[in-house]
Amino acid sequence: MPSLTGKTALVTGASRGIGRAIAQRLAAEGALVAVHYGTNDAAAKETTDSIERAGGRAVAIRADFETPDAVDVLFQGLATHLPGPLDIVVNNAAIGHSGSLESATEADFDRVFAVNVRAPFFLLQRAVPHMPDGGRVINISSSVTRIAVSHELVYGMTKGALDIMGRTLAYTLGRRGITVNSVAAGVTDTDMIAMLKAIPEAVAGINAATALGRIGEPADIAGIVAFLASDDARWVTGHLVDATGGMSLGLPI
Repeated sequence: MPSLTGKTALVTGASRGIGRAIAQRLAAEGALVAVHYGTNDAAAKETTDSIERAGGRAVAIRADFETPDAVDVLFQGLATHLPGPLDIVVNNAAIGHSGSLESATEADFDRVFAVNVRAPFFLLQRAVPHMPDGGRVINISSSVTRIAVSHELVYGMTKGALDIMGRTLAYTLGRRGITVNSVAAGVTDTDMIAMLKAIPEAVAGINAATALGRIGEPADIAGIVAFLASDDARWVTGHLVDATGGMSLGLPI
């Protein structure tokens, strides 16, 4: 029997990329998956269709995290489409930002923090009181909290905030058996790196800087999330899993 049979999961930003792979994997493990997405109806349908073709169960719920009432809209959709409380919450939705201390604008800053920090914070504020004991919260972080990337400063700050939230909640929710962990994804083959992949020298540089010698796949991240969502990970909480394939572990000699 799949390990998540009878569980209900929410995966934010699940219409494409890492989020889609996570939703597909959790559904394959038996969970009923709420596929959250922001604006791309067609991509969300592709995700739910792929899950259902594989014999899983999924519903798509639209809520644009760039809007002030997004969390209210999300929970209205959850109340309509799901039978009960969430057992698993995966905070994956995020927007990237290429901007340094010198170039980032106030509008950039506010937009990225709204999606990457404000939304998951208030989502958990609403979800956690109704989660059953033994629930799972998994936040998708980034290697840029470990590796300094000057042109991703604002984005990196948002992921650092997510890490702090996760570690703090792991402590406060531990008495209920709710585990809270983060997965720091490295360079992963999604739409976000399409321009990068078009430059052979860039790909070669990333491969050379990565201990396992390649760019990550969304399924690599999804596998870690599935483990953290399972009962096998019941004794793991407050942990940050480095899911980069060993990127920038050392200096080339």
